[in-house]
Amino acid sequence: MGLHRKQKHHDEKREHTRREFLSTLSSAAVAPLATASLLGSFAFSLQGCGGGSYSPPPPPPGDGYPGTDDQLMEEIEKAGFLFFWEQADPNTGQVKDRSLATGNNDTRTVSSIAATGYGLAALCIGDQRGYQPHATIVTRVQNTLSFLANTLQPMGMNGFFYHFVDMTTGARAFTSEVSSIDTAILLCGVLMCRQYFADATIQNLATQIYTNVNFAWMLGDNSGTTQPTLCMGWTPESGFLSTRWDHYSELMMLYLPAMAAPNPAFAIPASSWTAWTRPMIDYQGLSYISGSDPLFVHQYSHAWFDFRNKKDAFTDYFQNSITATQAHRLFCISLASQFSDYSADLWGITSSDSKNGYVAWGGPSSSGGVIGPVDGSIVPCATAGSLPFDFSDAIHVLRWIRGHYPAAWQRYGYVDAFNPLTGWYDTDVIGIDLGISMLMAENYRTQLIWNTFMKNPEAQMAMRLAGFQPG
Repeated sequence: MGLHRKQKHHDEKREHTRREFLSTLSSAAVAPLATASLLGSFAFSLQGCGGGSYSPPPPPPGDGYPGTDDQLMEEIEKAGFLFFWEQADPNTGQVKDRSLATGNNDTRTVSSIAATGYGLAALCIGDQRGYQPHATIVTRVQNTLSFLANTLQPMGMNGFFYHFVDMTTGARAFTSEVSSIDTAILLCGVLMCRQYFADATIQNLATQIYTNVNFAWMLGDNSGTTQPTLCMGWTPESGFLSTRWDHYSELMMLYLPAMAAPNPAFAIPASSWTAWTRPMIDYQGLSYISGSDPLFVHQYSHAWFDFRNKKDAFTDYFQNSITATQAHRLFCISLASQFSDYSADLWGITSSDSKNGYVAWGGPSSSGGVIGPVDGSIVPCATAGSLPFDFSDAIHVLRWIRGHYPAAWQRYGYVDAFNPLTGWYDTDVIGIDLGISMLMAENYRTQLIWNTFMKNPEAQMAMRLAGFQPG
């Protein structure tokens, strides 16, 4: 996410991130882009994403993982929580952008506000599942929100936050931008905590943070003109960035809170919902809204907002993500002649680390081809983030990785990426990738994030303003 750098182990040189690659891809695309393992000894009764009861089937033969599906999701969540607990400053609550997958002696200090946003939701899950004592978690949430409200937000601009900051001091890291989308992820975590915790300090700080964000300011440009779509960010050196959130992507989690902003003077008009375009992809008989985007764009907004059984004037976005996931699976399988590891057992590519650095990759693109330098790597968060959309196929891949590639699982769960064809395994995990994996596993299991987040009155108002109806 963002326009600047992901922090690397022992190396803070500049490198591309999600947003840079998505912006680069947009110039060539037909439609521009907006851009510790614990095996449970018991079985759970699951609630499926539709709200009905679910009984885990016996493990399918041959995937090599001995536990139930629910035990694997518990492992994913507990390991992910461990990252968000250990790789955050306990006083400020700010979460590292990335860390060593082993958790050992990681000296990096750069936090991303998006990782902190996912970390706040992880604290809600951890409290619900008893991963830490309730009072201890409440203190961590209070510390996090206090630092956001009293230190980080004033250091940003018009309520928006710098993308990368020092986790202890809050100082801007690198030359990172004040990021609209990363602020949105942070706000979603803040609002999740406001609704989950019956604590006045948490609730008041969360409301303060949200109220202070001047979304309308982010409609501007450097000429002083107000645009119908939101800008991706701002820097003190150059002002507003030239790129805007003008095509379907992960942008819904930004536009919805902006439309329902508690300060009416800071809200954007409801007409902004129709200002961004919704290009179509047709792939192997499947049609769905997408640009030439990696798979994560069909997951991030859905981690928070419950789009199930709802439609606006354009589509059912939950069904759209189901179709996008199915198309991505078929796309990966279609590459088996080039990359022999890709199969129905092993698929999933989204923006991630690679042997050669951080890349945005996957597919299909708007033309049906690849996005980025696909090389046979596997990105576990691609399938983990798809659990509510195509559970049987996604959980099979996650089981297969656990059963056949033990080096792909470390202290905080799956490494960010690995390549079975070359034997390369990432030494890092990335906070946002662990975050989407953890939240989507929990949403599939109990709908905790959906059910809690959607109780926020602003979330309900936003859906009404956007014209969502049952359907």
